[in-house]
Amino acid sequence: MEHAHSTAGAYVTSGAEFTRDDRYIATRITADGRDGYPVEPGRYRLVVSRACPWANRAIIVRRLLGLEDALSMGIAGPTHDRRSWTFDLDPGGVDPVLGIPRLQDAYFERFPGYQRGITVPAIVDVPTGQVVTNDYAQMTLDLSTQWRELHREGAPDLYPEHLRDEIDAVAREVFRDVNNGVYRCGFAGSQQAYDTAYTRLFARLDRLSERLEHQRYLVGDTITEADVRLFTTLVRFDAVYHGHFKANRSKLTEMPVLWAYARDLFQTPGFGDTIDFDHIKRHYYEVHEDINPTRIVPRGPDLRGWLTPHGREELGGRPFGDGTPPGPVRPGEEVPFEHTAAGMTG
Repeated sequence: MEHAHSTAGAYVTSGAEFTRDDRYIATRITADGRDGYPVEPGRYRLVVSRACPWANRAIIVRRLLGLEDALSMGIAGPTHDRRSWTFDLDPGGVDPVLGIPRLQDAYFERFPGYQRGITVPAIVDVPTGQVVTNDYAQMTLDLSTQWRELHREGAPDLYPEHLRDEIDAVAREVFRDVNNGVYRCGFAGSQQAYDTAYTRLFARLDRLSERLEHQRYLVGDTITEADVRLFTTLVRFDAVYHGHFKANRSKLTEMPVLWAYARDLFQTPGFGDTIDFDHIKRHYYEVHEDINPTRIVPRGPDLRGWLTPHGREELGGRPFGDGTPPGPVRPGEEVPFEHTAAGMTG
């Protein structure tokens, strides 16, 4: 089992449909510290891979909320072995804050012999070197609600109280049919399992197109958690999911509403500036040897279309509500130009 993968154990089982191992470490970091981990500036480190859509959510939310000073970020490399993400981007292959070469070290420090997925995103308690949580869905909600006192001035409200029920409902559908749906296509072990996942994926994308045809964002008139969750799948769609996962009824570029919506977000500070297309492509095509045994990484597609006008401003909406856009990307956290949409031309 490929525990380390961003899907928490994604592999093909012949004759079976893909089932996600969703048994995450449910410990939470909260304002009141009720799980033993209070919110404290500088105490924790967010470990991510830019390749992973689940980790990408946390990267985006951290940046939109301006939590860079409060919560440091370690970036694992785009590929990993059967068990753990590794810090091969750092000098000596060791995370400079945690002092470890492999993310599994932080998991084992808290849970010796930990058997479940060594997944990103993970938040690690720096003083003890122990993983606190890898519950990616709760993690971003807590960054919005529990870390509020440490948000930057002008931070947007990504999870407004009066819209939470609707955000949660939309996010459930997006997760089931889209975020996880592309994996259910890619890791299907039978034709029937694949056909079912494929049908549900594109039926949901069609419904999302209808929803977004006359409104700029998924819920309300500002960017919310729901948009973050859909974006990280859409931005990987043509580069990875369309070919590698056989999600090939249509490219994103052939779905006009979703393509314009995704470009709108991509061109919003905090979204596109977190996207490393080189890491994304290398991860999926090199790590999933059961799907791509040659490990050849495709040259395409041409990504420059991400930078073209989208016209979504005509629908109104206020991207950050009463808040403001985030400032420039933190020095040292920039995506290398040659890994960006402008730098990778196919």
